[in-house]
Amino acid sequence: MRNSYRRILSLGCFILLLAGCVSVGAEFPTPTAAMIKNGVTTRAELLQLFGSPIQVGIEDGDQTWTWVYVKAGSLSRTLSRQLHVKFTERGVVKSYSYTSSLPEEVQRETR
Repeated sequence: MRNSYRRILSLGCFILLLAGCVSVGAEFPTPTAAMIKNGVTTRAELLQLFGSPIQVGIEDGDQTWTWVYVKAGSLSRTLSRQLHVKFTERGVVKSYSYTSSLPEEVQRETR
């Protein structure tokens, strides 16, 4: 009986730890300079590459789209990626920025 109680308690703790893992947004490919070109890449092309943005808005009068992926766990640090794109009036990329805290991307860029 006591052994059964410990098993149930252990299983309950494990389930609580798993329940602490949360993600926001959808994963998307790491953008490269070949994928996004200022003055060339269109909104339609970005939709094909990255799917629908999680946020849309206006910055300095220009339309913006933002893709975000965040993964937070109860036992691990929070990992995030963000792609922010600003468009011209014609609907082509004016500028963009990409940030990531994924260890493999941070290591690759700091070498």
